[in-house]
Amino acid sequence: MSTDPYQVLGVDKGISQDDLQKAYRKLAKKLHPDLNPGNKASEERFKEVTAAYDLLADPDKRARFDRGEIDASGAERPQHRFYRDFADRGERHSYSSDAGFADFADTDDILSQIFGSERRGGMRMRGHDVHYRLALDFLDAINGAKRQVTLPDGSALEVTIPPGTRDGQVLRLRGKGRPGVGGGPPGDALIEVEVSPHPVFSRKGNDILVDLPISLREAVLGAKVTVPTPTGAVTMTVPKWANSGRVLRLKGKGVPGPDGGHGDELVTLKVMLPDKPDPELEKFVAGWRPADNPREAMET
Repeated sequence: MSTDPYQVLGVDKGISQDDLQKAYRKLAKKLHPDLNPGNKASEERFKEVTAAYDLLADPDKRARFDRGEIDASGAERPQHRFYRDFADRGERHSYSSDAGFADFADTDDILSQIFGSERRGGMRMRGHDVHYRLALDFLDAINGAKRQVTLPDGSALEVTIPPGTRDGQVLRLRGKGRPGVGGGPPGDALIEVEVSPHPVFSRKGNDILVDLPISLREAVLGAKVTVPTPTGAVTMTVPKWANSGRVLRLKGKGVPGPDGGHGDELVTLKVMLPDKPDPELEKFVAGWRPADNPREAMET
């Protein structure tokens, strides 16, 4: 290990404690053994970086090192020249501390769970996470469901799909990953959801979008029509003189939100002519003289 912990961390001596912590965190995430399995060089480098940060993160030790009273290992100069030879006799290192790991306590990454424990004798590490993909029907994603994921050993893992699950969302099943090392906790199972498209519905945020065909008669005279929603059909009123493209809103018929509320269903009207020619309709339209020109705004 370098005799200068500042060099080990790649920082200047005048660096602030906050910036020192950021520099250490960046290196630790890059070098930690659990993120570099089998890489001995990375493991050794991680140990050097951690030891250097342990010393500099303690303001008192940092000041004593800067004054030349202790060396990079935390040993006194010169009275305890062979301090390292005696430091492992069943007692906690005087220069060992958990300083610097508190900043990981509120994160959800793997480092926050294994840094502190690794410093206390041996490699007690959290198990690896395992990743799976789960194809899901559109309506199951909206309404919630229970599904199973088949594991490599043939066993099945039950997954609860919360209402409102999005395409690409990752569901975390805590403790369902690989076993930990040295008594460490198991990892998690991470389930990435792939939501299949639906022939009628689409989704935008927490709103459901639907294109609803209506007849010419319904568009002109208005009508009560049946509209599909993710939880079942409902009746909606189409107002008189409803043009194609008009959007009607069904309040609360959209996607459930985490706060207990719901989005809306947005129904876009599509006026449809009869599939087969209607002579009576043709005769009426031939004698009809509309008062306005629908393309008037486009003309120059």
